[in-house]
Amino acid sequence: MTTETRTSGMSVRAQTREALQAGGQGLARLAQLVLAAVPGFVLPVGAAVFAGVMAAQFLQYYFPASLVALSVAAVVGSAVAAACVRRTADRTRRFLQRWYGIRLPAVYDPLPKLESDERGHWWTGYSYHRSQTVAKYAQLVHWGLRDRTTRAEMLWLVVNPVLVAALGGAVGLLLVLGTAFALAGPVPADAFGPMSPRLTSIVLSLVVGIGMVLTGIVLAPYAVRGYAEVARRVLDQDGRATHAQLTRRVAVLTETRADAVGNQAAELRRIERDLHDGAQARLVAIGMTLGTIEHLMETDQEAARELLAEARQSSARALQELRDLVRGIHPPVLAERGLGDAVRALALDSALPTEVFVSLPDRLPAPVEAAAYFSISELLANAAKHSGAEQVWVDILYRAGLLRVTVTDDGVGVADPSRGTGLRGIERRLGTFDGVLAIDSTSGGPTTITLELPCELSSPRTSTSSAKV
Repeated sequence: MTTETRTSGMSVRAQTREALQAGGQGLARLAQLVLAAVPGFVLPVGAAVFAGVMAAQFLQYYFPASLVALSVAAVVGSAVAAACVRRTADRTRRFLQRWYGIRLPAVYDPLPKLESDERGHWWTGYSYHRSQTVAKYAQLVHWGLRDRTTRAEMLWLVVNPVLVAALGGAVGLLLVLGTAFALAGPVPADAFGPMSPRLTSIVLSLVVGIGMVLTGIVLAPYAVRGYAEVARRVLDQDGRATHAQLTRRVAVLTETRADAVGNQAAELRRIERDLHDGAQARLVAIGMTLGTIEHLMETDQEAARELLAEARQSSARALQELRDLVRGIHPPVLAERGLGDAVRALALDSALPTEVFVSLPDRLPAPVEAAAYFSISELLANAAKHSGAEQVWVDILYRAGLLRVTVTDDGVGVADPSRGTGLRGIERRLGTFDGVLAIDSTSGGPTTITLELPCELSSPRTSTSSAKV
């Protein structure tokens, strides 16, 4: 035997030994995955079945038990599953970091604090509740459904047992069937016939069985790697942004930027038109009147006095038009007093009785204030012109990094953005800030329109007040 042959034989044996060691390690890890997946599947299902059976037994003499039992089972199973969500995901993260050095950091959105207003209601960051306990659980459920990491962990609670069953089941089936072939063989023990065919059959069954067992051992590391890859894709928030999602996000940002530029250009054209047709024309007329007065001062002082009075009135009207124009660009009360007082001033000028409730931290960013102000102005004008309402309510709240404005009227309802440009303009205005417009308007009323604008504040001081106009 040459040196090259001996080296080749040693290399094959080393590779075989390494493959078997890796396979044994893969089987051990696969067993850990199976044991780790059992609680996340068995506990919720077992709790749901037990609760459903107990409810059916207890209620069978009083109510139709099936629907109640299913409801109880769903509630109990969901509660137990919720308790297992984070524990299952954390266990998977530890496995992946220890085995492959893959770090999947869990970054959760902060849970907003419960706040109580002067009416004794608890604000969850999304809704009001009279009971603090109900508000606490409602906040927790809503936060869990909106938090990206928690949603990924809930998905993983469902995917994990299915994935383990598929991968571990395939490897386990090979091991079990291979062992069965190797031990039993395809020929019954009491079969008659020549010895040679029986020995051939036994040897063949041993070869097939051992081959299946070895195949299962070799495939075990690949099954664990496949499990790790799927876990990374489900739990890794940074890696789940697909090209299509990024493309859609870019399209939305491009559209909102184009809307903002278009709105700005339209606003500049409106200002130019108002200046040209209003204040500029009056100032030109005043200049001509003053020229006429200059010629009349020596010859007809009475006519000069009349023209001076007319010029004074024209200058007052021009000044008022300039003030109205400035107010349309950015109302002074909005710049000086903030959104709350500016909306109260709008309510004073509204054609309908308007009640305003404001709960705002110190001041909002100026662009957000302007967007909210002009949106509310448009909604109040729409309510006065189209709703047939007798009363309007405006609620302005800031909670958990979100400005929420709710405008409600008791009119006939059926507000539809497709019927006019007002609501579509508000949608475009809010879209510039990633804001949303929600409309709840059924036939017969009432109509509730909600504006939401995300924004951050530097001052934690809160001013809460209400006024009826």
